[in-house]
Amino acid sequence: MSEIVYPPVIKAALGMFKALNLKFRLEGTENVPATGGAVLVSNHVSYLDFIFAGLAVHPAGRLTRFMAKKEVFDHRVSGPLMRGMHHIPVDRESGASSYKAALTALKGGEIIGVFAEATISRSFTVKDIKSGAVRMAVAADVPLLPIAIWGPQRLWTKGRKKRLFQRNVPVTILIGEPMYPKRGDDYNQVTEDLRARMSELLERAQREYPDVPAKGEGWWQPAYLGGTAPTPEEAERLDAEEADARAARRAQKAAGQD
Repeated sequence: MSEIVYPPVIKAALGMFKALNLKFRLEGTENVPATGGAVLVSNHVSYLDFIFAGLAVHPAGRLTRFMAKKEVFDHRVSGPLMRGMHHIPVDRESGASSYKAALTALKGGEIIGVFAEATISRSFTVKDIKSGAVRMAVAADVPLLPIAIWGPQRLWTKGRKKRLFQRNVPVTILIGEPMYPKRGDDYNQVTEDLRARMSELLERAQREYPDVPAKGEGWWQPAYLGGTAPTPEEAERLDAEEADARAARRAQKAAGQD
């Protein structure tokens, strides 16, 4: 597979991180397989997570092909980059083709990146996840790699203004031990185990994070640590309201086209 776009993008990202003096803590890189396929499953706290999740496998000399919503590929700027890096578009109305593409890539020895929560977690805790990542890993006979990311929400997350040029922000990336689900397993139970591992990694990243919010900045800290981010229950309600509003807009648009 030709890699004309991906290496320069990584180089540019690393240069930007250095210029901003982002303070990385990257642990568990020994858990990344040197060769062969794997499904990397990350929590989701910011719009930049795919960049940082990709860095998780960089020390092993690997690249990650992320599954991302189709709209990102439709954008005039991000679209060509996403296609050039051979990421996989996901149409939520019809996911069969993206699932097939991911399986082909996994069986070809690629690492596929998945944000199993589907959308950014407003509570900064791990939301309920579906069993798709587990089923993919089993179908391709590859391991699951749970990871946790913490810190990028301070740069750009849902409902907050971008702060992309904020300097000296610590970013934690923790890679857990691989999981090896197999045919015959209870996929729902394995999914719960995966979520528990991700939650454990994320909580460790949060508790050991070197910065604490300044006065008035508690929005980026989860409620269980005294921050002002929504609780999981409040976040679920906000997500439901957003989904309802989105559905209403689609219905209104469809009615206008009739």
